[in-house]
Amino acid sequence: MNYNHQIAVIGLGYVGLPLALEFSKKYQVLGFDINKERVNELNNGVDRTMEADSNELLERINCLKYPTYFEEELDGELQVVTMEPKKILNNGLRFSTEWTDLETANTYIVTVPTPIDHFKKPDLTPLLKASEIVGTVLKKGDIVIYESTVYPGCTEEDCVPVLEKWSGLKYNVDFFCGYSPERINPGDKVNTLTKIKKVTSGSTPEIANIVNNLYGSIITAGTHMAPSLKVAEASKAIENAQRDINISFVNELALIFDRMGIDTNDVIEAAATKWNFLKYKPGLVGGHCIGVDPYYLAHKAESLGYHPQVILSGRRVNDHMGQFVAGKVIKLMINKNHKIKGAKALIIGFTFKENCPDTRNSRVIDIYNELLQFGMQVDVYDPWVDKQHVRKEYGIELIDEIVDHYDALILAVSHTAFDLLDFSLMTNCDTVIFDSKSVMPRDLVDGRL
Repeated sequence: MNYNHQIAVIGLGYVGLPLALEFSKKYQVLGFDINKERVNELNNGVDRTMEADSNELLERINCLKYPTYFEEELDGELQVVTMEPKKILNNGLRFSTEWTDLETANTYIVTVPTPIDHFKKPDLTPLLKASEIVGTVLKKGDIVIYESTVYPGCTEEDCVPVLEKWSGLKYNVDFFCGYSPERINPGDKVNTLTKIKKVTSGSTPEIANIVNNLYGSIITAGTHMAPSLKVAEASKAIENAQRDINISFVNELALIFDRMGIDTNDVIEAAATKWNFLKYKPGLVGGHCIGVDPYYLAHKAESLGYHPQVILSGRRVNDHMGQFVAGKVIKLMINKNHKIKGAKALIIGFTFKENCPDTRNSRVIDIYNELLQFGMQVDVYDPWVDKQHVRKEYGIELIDEIVDHYDALILAVSHTAFDLLDFSLMTNCDTVIFDSKSVMPRDLVDGRL
């Protein structure tokens, strides 16, 4: 079946924007988001996530933005005629917040966030709202592809009923679905979208081939067509749960070795001399994937009457690491005869990973909150992040520059820019320095993970 894709990408975050940008090189693409500020920024070539190159972004937008002129002989004279770009170009990118603009599409790709709530349960609100919007414009023969991370069965059990309700159409008769889990790694400029093999799937064998060919047209690393939507959904859930469990193992080792007075990184370096040892490092586990996806898998398992042991135990260990870091810093301060209440601490870095402005589910907040409970004054410095967003999301006022001396200093995120920091300007002779990333010279720090 030859399918002429007119693509709409729903959600223009870390996943949606790179996808829309890449597809726009071969198809007409509409990028849709309910955030008007975000859309206005993108229309001006500004990407706050720093995933898209500004020049490339403007170039793709201009494919559909600039009119094309040509000469045509009319009544015996040459005249300049202007044509609408969308009538003459077969690829390009435009952005919109108007759901009615989605009516021109026939292939909808949903890339909205799938977070957890305060009870660590899946929050499908953005996903179901996006499905509702798509349902209002859905037509016979259209395909809806989901990339948002979900638990196995979510697309057909939760999203499809919403699509049917708002469209009045019948699933796998009038419209079809696909699932292709996102594999975007924020901040990674090497393993980019097209260089990571893509899992695809479709609600019928024919649709599976169409979806696979669509992604195959842009993914140079190739695709893997899963036998069903549910298998594709499960593959995403377990790849992040596996990494979460592996990290929880070394984090638990860090808790044990700390009591033994052994440096965990020394142990890992020694063990890594064996060819089949997996060299994971201890640390904070946050972000929109590893710190969230296992809860989706656990939720589905519990709904089927099975209480997962390994997955949730790993989550408990990783969720405890921020408190462990704070507690370790307090002990080191006591050993240096610091008065804890009223002492000043500086946390360097607030994003969930290096060289990336993403603060979603950052576990640095756990260190911050724990130190506050000990009565300390805590400053946070991270030039990578949007300070207004952090203020709104976490209630923290980040400092613009480091001008004080501190009783304790914690390196929480190792942005490359921090390599240039002069720690002597912010420390005293008895300042406790804790390196949670194990990147600083060992003789400069009092403790590390």
